[in-house]
Amino acid sequence: MDLKYLNTFRVIVEEGGFSKAADRLGYTQSTITFQIGQLEQELSTSLFEKIGRRMVLTKAGEHLIPYVNEVLSSVDRLRNFEDDLAECQGDLRVGVGETLLCFHLPAILKEFHKKAPKARLFLRSMNCYDIRDELVAGSLDIGVFYNCVGGFGTSLTTYFFGTYSLALVASQKTKKQYRDFITTNQQIPVPFIINEPSCVFRQLFEQYLREKSIMLDHTIELWSIPTIKNLVKNDVGISYLPRFSVQEELSDGSLVEIPTELTETTITAVCGHHKNKWISPLMQLFIDLCAGASN
Repeated sequence: MDLKYLNTFRVIVEEGGFSKAADRLGYTQSTITFQIGQLEQELSTSLFEKIGRRMVLTKAGEHLIPYVNEVLSSVDRLRNFEDDLAECQGDLRVGVGETLLCFHLPAILKEFHKKAPKARLFLRSMNCYDIRDELVAGSLDIGVFYNCVGGFGTSLTTYFFGTYSLALVASQKTKKQYRDFITTNQQIPVPFIINEPSCVFRQLFEQYLREKSIMLDHTIELWSIPTIKNLVKNDVGISYLPRFSVQEELSDGSLVEIPTELTETTITAVCGHHKNKWISPLMQLFIDLCAGASN
């Protein structure tokens, strides 16, 4: 069925006659008559009948009006689909590791909202293993996480975001008391303040402690990086964190670094999505912003 015939039918109804419809569409009246004849043939019914000198809708024609309006409205929406996408509308589900969210994402998010003001961003602070699992399952559109979690094989497409060093930090008072984290086979009576067991930098430091046969007093598990830093600054214990997350405190002296044999250890962050995910303009915008901020 030719959409032009449906549009001609709608214009006839709106203009109240064949002649006015022909003027509006730039057709000859014979063209209008032909198109309606073709439409009637396809529908196997008469849409207009001649009453005196006027062509008026039949009952079938009256019943057809809402169907034609619905079809043509849908076509209009489809024609605007590309424009809507270009405006970066819609929803985007993003999961980000907490340290990355706190220290690297704010500027990206600001620019994202500036460039896509009509988008709805569903942002979650998540453990990197959970981000990986939800990307593989398709529950997230994009994840920004430390790729040392592994386990995703070729299921994900990832883009480099940054490589970061880590630091064992303490207050100046705590460092004076417990400055040796290199000598093997020792017990150090200080708490380790860190995220949950699946935190990637916690795992790195605990592996180091096992290899050195160093035992700490106990572990305090917290989710909030600012809270962890505040407790460390107040002599409660030590922590092992990405250097960028404690750089300000190291610079102002409220935290100091304790030497370890992990000085060459780094972790790499990536921005990723499922390999089979359709990359919408909204996703592409977020990926491009992450790429522009990578270091």
